[in-house]
Amino acid sequence: MNPTQRRLGANERRMLHEIRRHCSLAKAELARVTELSTQTASVIINRLLDEQLVRKLEVQRGKVGQPSQPIALNPLGAYAIGIQIGRRMLKVVLVDLLGTVLERWELAYASPDAGLIFPAIEQQLARMLATLGAEAAARVCGVGVSAPRNFGEWEELLRMPAADAAEWGGMAIGQRVQALTPMPVSQAKDTAAACMAELLVGRGRGLASYLYIYVDTLAGGSLVINGWPHAGVHGNSGAVGSMPMQAARDGAPPQLLNVASLVTLEQRYEAAALASDAMADERALQQPWLPLTQAWLAEAANAIAYAICSAACLIDLDGVVVDGRCDRALLAQLLALVEQELGRYNWAGAARPELQAGEVGDDAKVIGAAYLSLHASFAPLQG
Repeated sequence: MNPTQRRLGANERRMLHEIRRHCSLAKAELARVTELSTQTASVIINRLLDEQLVRKLEVQRGKVGQPSQPIALNPLGAYAIGIQIGRRMLKVVLVDLLGTVLERWELAYASPDAGLIFPAIEQQLARMLATLGAEAAARVCGVGVSAPRNFGEWEELLRMPAADAAEWGGMAIGQRVQALTPMPVSQAKDTAAACMAELLVGRGRGLASYLYIYVDTLAGGSLVINGWPHAGVHGNSGAVGSMPMQAARDGAPPQLLNVASLVTLEQRYEAAALASDAMADERALQQPWLPLTQAWLAEAANAIAYAICSAACLIDLDGVVVDGRCDRALLAQLLALVEQELGRYNWAGAARPELQAGEVGDDAKVIGAAYLSLHASFAPLQG
């Protein structure tokens, strides 16, 4: 049976999870890390081999004891499609079981128009399935969608047309995509999807509990607790973009996203009659963009450090991962400044978390969207 057409058991999911986490393991090691008997582990591995979800690597010789043959995920065993509906861009990718991007498509826009976006999604779903061919297309486990939780909010900051903001307000985006395909559709907040990508293929593999911050058109975040994405009651845990930057007095204080978002930097470039997309490449750290970039970096680092200190007082974090849709050199300078700002706080009574740069980068939200389906089909069942 095609493995995407049946629900895998708990032990099968645990087995696949450990293989993904370690890249490859011999049968004996798989039995040990999953705490299964050698016989049970062997039966499960053989079943996964028959279903082509895993594959045997070359026999390893030269070590103490009998030669071992590592088991690894088979990239052709399953596929998923990821969709990122962003405030400035639509992305669609096809990934294999390892998360490698096989096909991608992008559409940039000044403001999201649902009348343009959903027909484009339908066309790309059909194109990517056709690219795979009928046999491989039957192994697509689903479609994942990442999108801002509150698309129509911050309309003024984004200079978003009122009609577009109203159109997305209260829209059931996952249901709209589900109407376009018979494949199962999973949806998550865009920063939660990005955090999922980091958890599975980035820095998150080495951290148990961490705050994830993604610097995008609007900065935001997500949270992982004890190795699991923690959504919270409203699916909005880790939403540092909405964190106020000071106590409310005469009115509502600015939020982190008012200071640390890329839209703020873009608008400063525009006001100086400079190309607004410079933050995506080396121009951001060159003249004439450099003074504007440095001013934004100082303010953004101050805001992010404040958010990290506040979060660390509520949750005992192993670390904080910061990534973004920007040039990697710009991200490195931002993290260096955040480290400096963290040093200005009094950490008595709280543990200062380790700060790390994310590894997935610009594609985090769309790759994370694809991982939503892979996770739903193959990851261990929580609890």
